[in-house]
Amino acid sequence: MNKPNLSQIRNDYNLKQLSKNAVLPNPIKQFGIWMDEAIAAECNEPNAMTLATSTFDGKPSARVVLLKDFNRQGFVFFTNYESNKGKQILQNPYGALVLFWPELQRQIRIEGLIKKTTEAESDNYFKTRPDKSKIGAWASPQSDVIRNRKYLENLNSDFREEFSGKTISRPPNWGGYILEPNIIEFWQGRTNRLHDRIQYSFINDEWITERLAP
Repeated sequence: MNKPNLSQIRNDYNLKQLSKNAVLPNPIKQFGIWMDEAIAAECNEPNAMTLATSTFDGKPSARVVLLKDFNRQGFVFFTNYESNKGKQILQNPYGALVLFWPELQRQIRIEGLIKKTTEAESDNYFKTRPDKSKIGAWASPQSDVIRNRKYLENLNSDFREEFSGKTISRPPNWGGYILEPNIIEFWQGRTNRLHDRIQYSFINDEWITERLAP
């Protein structure tokens, strides 16, 4: 098989532009506009985002999770608290998110402090999940080494039988996190790599807007 020439893969971005005058003073509201446009454009998995966390000594790792809510406090996702990401958040509560919508030639970078949501918020979201996903939350020892696929399927069958005919409660080790942002950057691809980058920084209880060099 011939090795692909990755150095020659290029796309010129020319769909849209972004200026400081065109964005709202509040980045959460601006995020809502961009999310609405990503959904309207039928972007693939518009709420998929890369979550980066690190250990207490700064060893990073990243993975894709799904954004399930956002509000004035921040950006919400759900996971197993005992997963690798959960353990790293416990060691170092600062993290970063990236959403990328190639169909719109846009990305958003978000940095901030990660905290658990309330028990009630986790319960309320868990109730909305399909029953098979609820069982999966019980069955998966997320991030642990397992012997084989059959082991996981057996766990899933065991919990399906245990909850047969019953309300499937939320596992105590599963729930929500919210990343409370102090930096949010909106990136719009432009031609010749002269991209538009507008960054909001939360300083002294207000959002400061600045343009960054590409």
